[in-house]
Amino acid sequence: MTTVKSTIEKKLLEQFKPTHLEVINESYMHNVPKGSETHFKVVVVSEKFNEVKHIDRHRLVNKALSQELEGPVHALSVKAKTPAQWAKSQKVDPSPSCRGGSKHDPHFNKQN
Repeated sequence: MTTVKSTIEKKLLEQFKPTHLEVINESYMHNVPKGSETHFKVVVVSEKFNEVKHIDRHRLVNKALSQELEGPVHALSVKAKTPAQWAKSQKVDPSPSCRGGSKHDPHFNKQN
């Protein structure tokens, strides 16, 4: 059985030929059933990001994963760096805890 995580890995490997790749399933941090594959963080280090603006790197990753973002993936955190940036700092900040709602949920907005 192919997992969402393995599909993401395959697509990013093919598209960016990264020197470093991490695909982290962060679904366990959210209010979803155990074993879900809905929330991911990707760390992609690639020479293909040289001379590419930060926002455009995110757009490239989102485009590569467009099918997953239309389907099973609800949230995607992207850390896209050049090899030179990665060599300077391999630090990736942890994701914040889930607050249990959405800014589009009127019940959530009333509570905050």
